[in-house]
Amino acid sequence: MVFEIRPARPEDAAGIARVWAATMPQLVKTARGIEAQLRTGKSQVMLVADDGRDVAGFGTVYLPDPDERGPRVRIAVEVPPAVRRRGIGGALTEAVGAEAVKAGATALLVVVADEAESKQFATRHGFTIGRRMSHSRADLSAVPPPAAAPAGLRLADYDQVDPRELWQAVTAVTGGDPSGLSFSLPYDEWLAVDWGHPDLRRDLSFAVLDGDTVLSFVTTTADPERKVTWSNLTGTVPSARGRGLAKAVKSAALARARDAGFVVAYTGNDAGNAPMLAVNTWLGYEVSSSAWTAEKAL
Repeated sequence: MVFEIRPARPEDAAGIARVWAATMPQLVKTARGIEAQLRTGKSQVMLVADDGRDVAGFGTVYLPDPDERGPRVRIAVEVPPAVRRRGIGGALTEAVGAEAVKAGATALLVVVADEAESKQFATRHGFTIGRRMSHSRADLSAVPPPAAAPAGLRLADYDQVDPRELWQAVTAVTGGDPSGLSFSLPYDEWLAVDWGHPDLRRDLSFAVLDGDTVLSFVTTTADPERKVTWSNLTGTVPSARGRGLAKAVKSAALARARDAGFVVAYTGNDAGNAPMLAVNTWLGYEVSSSAWTAEKAL
């Protein structure tokens, strides 16, 4: 198969969205959202495999903080099942690895589907399989009534939240993600890329506030055409954990999504994150697929 590896352009967004739909359909990855990210994002490099007709796969390097020394850099490589075993995945893996090295990486981190072919591909390219991840699905018609915020705190959707306060909470929780997959952006870029993302639904995203301070939050992206939502990030700042705040924000978000006409909610978690998995079980989520992290020293 003849293809070219080249930098992604905004006009590739629809093709990239089709690749996401074929490889990880539980995610909310719309063409308009991908196009916006390609236009505004500065913290990632995206490459596509162009076969002359369409995007046959893509790879992403999530660039580290320039001041970070010897970082482990997260990458992604996605190739639809219909065009695998034609050299596309290997070429993309080599290309994104080279970009990561340019960024100073000393190790790579990637998510691998929980299937023999994908895990064998990763190990052939020098990766060691690590932590198990789960993707879960909830039928929104069956979600329980929302849990109340503790006395003295208030629950609010993102239209009522100061974005800088939310960014500070995001920054406080991402470093504690046991999978290593979460990261925070500088405020100005976060404001443009995440807060301004076309797929973000502020009305379906909630926070627990102490005054104006965000203690816990869930960020929801949504695809109205498919009537699905994705919990992009749920977190509670370390000093406020153990108070049921994640249950409050996530149950409010799912109930609001149901009332807005959405049908299915998806989420993803590290399989060792017992507190969040317990919240998901209470909400009615059931595991629908699995994946693994994999790491490679450079």
